[in-house]
Amino acid sequence: MGVSQKKVAVHDLQVGMFVSDLDRPWHTTPFPIQGFYIRSQEEIRSLTTHCKWVMVDVAEARQTEDYEEASAPAFSRRVSRGKRADVLQLPPLQVKNPVRYEQTTDLKKELKACTGLLSDTEDALQHVIRQVRSNEFPDLRPLSAVTQRMAESITRNPDALLWLARVREHDDYTYQHALNTAIWGLVCGRHLGLQPGLLNQLALGCLLAHIGKVELPVELLEQEHRLDAEGFALYKTYVERGASKLEEAGVSRAVVSIVRGHRERHNGSGFPAGVKGDRIPLLAKIAGLVDCYESLIAPRPGYTPLSPAQAVAHLFEQRNVEFQADLVEQFIQSVGIYPTGTLVELNDGQRGVVVSHSPARRLWPKVMVMTDQQHQPLRSAKIINLATYNEEREPGEMLQVEGCLPFGTDNLNPNQYDVTGAESRWSLRKLVGG
Repeated sequence: MGVSQKKVAVHDLQVGMFVSDLDRPWHTTPFPIQGFYIRSQEEIRSLTTHCKWVMVDVAEARQTEDYEEASAPAFSRRVSRGKRADVLQLPPLQVKNPVRYEQTTDLKKELKACTGLLSDTEDALQHVIRQVRSNEFPDLRPLSAVTQRMAESITRNPDALLWLARVREHDDYTYQHALNTAIWGLVCGRHLGLQPGLLNQLALGCLLAHIGKVELPVELLEQEHRLDAEGFALYKTYVERGASKLEEAGVSRAVVSIVRGHRERHNGSGFPAGVKGDRIPLLAKIAGLVDCYESLIAPRPGYTPLSPAQAVAHLFEQRNVEFQADLVEQFIQSVGIYPTGTLVELNDGQRGVVVSHSPARRLWPKVMVMTDQQHQPLRSAKIINLATYNEEREPGEMLQVEGCLPFGTDNLNPNQYDVTGAESRWSLRKLVGG
């Protein structure tokens, strides 16, 4: 970000400007991230209904023509320079008979309830992959059983399974990607109010989305993000390979449609069929969005991951380009700017890990602080609910998340603390309380 800012009345805003601050708290507005480029006159009109003035980062302004048809950020752009990405506007998403899920267990209880669930899921997924490699019809019953347990856990408490997945040490990118994508999908689906049966199908589809890669050369997959045109053409076949294999095995049409559609994009720029908009099933749209998000933030050889906040900014810029706008915004509301399990540094220098967040306080999560202001480890961790802490404080006294930290920073390890409360170095009462 640039450092040159100026105060601008909302009626003087122009497309291409970067809005870095508002005249009111961000969490009281519908804008899901702190800082965004204005891409259209519609966004200016939206700002006028909430603000009288905003702060604009002069150094970050972009040319108006860049946003006549929104283009992706430089780090992810796949189109050639000068070629604009198509924008597609659709009516808001409609979820049939949405369910209003209430949190029915606290973090301590739910963590105990899902002990071993991730390992069970990985074992079941490995079994399916071994069968596919052996040209056998995969038996999906064990995998379906664990996805049902995952969905039930997420509906009871959306933070517990996400916490376990985010702080889990794992060397195999393929399995970790599948597990995390399924969990992101469940958290988003729960937020949207999907029926339990649809949540189960969504989780299973996310876990199986990349099953077709089993039939591709290992050396091709190792170069997945540096392929030439010929290699990418072969790589894209993994989607149809996987969908066809699952169809032959008698997997439900709903799950197959998720696998077949998870790489399609809202504006038709995806593959394998290049379909767009409402022709992409809702569950496939969700699977594609969470698959992209996990790819952006996951560490792997030869790639420097984005922080969750950077990944959110990317998704926000892709509204109505690669992903439907209101789906992006609902996803961001469901996981937060700083999702559960994210290492962060506060503006006073303390460091810790996000334990949970509130959709109404997207920038003020609950943080388990593990160091003091000089980055020295605390003898016992403490929980700070930033939303509660900042409630009656002046702006200059507020604690904010300064930024995300890569896992392993200064040997910060949330696993050193037992979040179930057993033999813990801190009181779980602080975690589940205000």
